[in-house]
Amino acid sequence: MYLPEVFGLDDDVALDVVARARLATVVVSTGAGFEATPIPWMLRRSPDSTLLVGHVSKANPLARMLSEPVDAIVLVDGPDGYVSPSWYPSKAESGEVVPTWNYVSVHLHGRLSVIHDAEWLREMVESLTIRYESEREQPWSVDDAPADYLDRMLRGIVGLEFVVERVEGKAKLSQNRSEADRAGVIAGLRAEGADGLLGEMER
Repeated sequence: MYLPEVFGLDDDVALDVVARARLATVVVSTGAGFEATPIPWMLRRSPDSTLLVGHVSKANPLARMLSEPVDAIVLVDGPDGYVSPSWYPSKAESGEVVPTWNYVSVHLHGRLSVIHDAEWLREMVESLTIRYESEREQPWSVDDAPADYLDRMLRGIVGLEFVVERVEGKAKLSQNRSEADRAGVIAGLRAEGADGLLGEMER
């Protein structure tokens, strides 16, 4: 991606963006072009590796094309939003301001593999479920489903493991503007209720 230094994120900060994300798109090259699939991934970091794990239906074309590991890219989009030039105090000084778009985006380059192991699949599905159910008043558990039904569902999916080899992180959040203009953008986002993008700028 186009990555001016002022907007660059170091790898650890970029991976924090990935960890907060709920959905990301994996893209692989095929003989017929590109296959792009949005997937709810989970990030797993260790001293030795950085992985994304997830799953797709066996009916998904992606599942059928992964007979061996392939190069892939995962696109992770954080909050984004329009920035009005009317939010810049500098507008009153020169008028030399234009609209722009602020956003956070991370591109992960690596190798994508398919996993069929039943125990791995169940653990991954349980972990993904816990992530999104744990804060609910009455969280649903994988064990709430009848065992035979769950077995059928698990037989209908394949696991995906993406080994991260390179990270590109970008946070275009008005860092190239003056402190006063950045404060104006924050005030504008707050007034419009753009909490996600506002949180990234404040972070």
